[in-house]
Amino acid sequence: MSNPREGYCSWSNSSKEYQIYHDNEWGLSEYNDKKLWEMFVLEGFQAGLSWITILNKRENFREAFDNFDPKKISDYSLMDIEKLLKNKGIIRSRTKINATINNSKLYNEIFSKNGSFSDFLWCFVDGKPIINHVNSLSDIQSQTELSITISKEFKRLGFKFCGPTIVYAFMQAIGIVNDHITTCPRYFECQKV
Repeated sequence: MSNPREGYCSWSNSSKEYQIYHDNEWGLSEYNDKKLWEMFVLEGFQAGLSWITILNKRENFREAFDNFDPKKISDYSLMDIEKLLKNKGIIRSRTKINATINNSKLYNEIFSKNGSFSDFLWCFVDGKPIINHVNSLSDIQSQTELSITISKEFKRLGFKFCGPTIVYAFMQAIGIVNDHITTCPRYFECQKV
């Protein structure tokens, strides 16, 4: 009997959570500001951890961070921070929590200036995803010249937890770059949208 997941990106077969994420989100071009912001925040929290840890805590993050509402997050007080630090359902890193609050304020500024976080992000690729031709996971880079450029722009604006490796993972997640292996059915599906 053949494997029904044969040809898929191998990392997606390691857990049900990864499979769902891979098959429904990863690499699919996302233009919704709210969803983009959620992914940006989660990628920052993932730094130094496995993505499965974040996926398993995602609903807790949504609840703890007011469904990733940047206006609400930017107004968090010291009391809110202490509450988050006691929340066992999320990653309890003061540095990452403070970065999220800082970044939410900057998100609001970008939104005010550009009318959209999506437009700000997608302008780096003229609104069209980069389609890589990856034959195996070992071909995937951890950062690129573009992720370095975007990271520098985020840092210039004052963002935290936005190094080129984090930015590249974010670009993959939101479909700015398609890094599905070429045998993966999602490789072609993500190009159709």
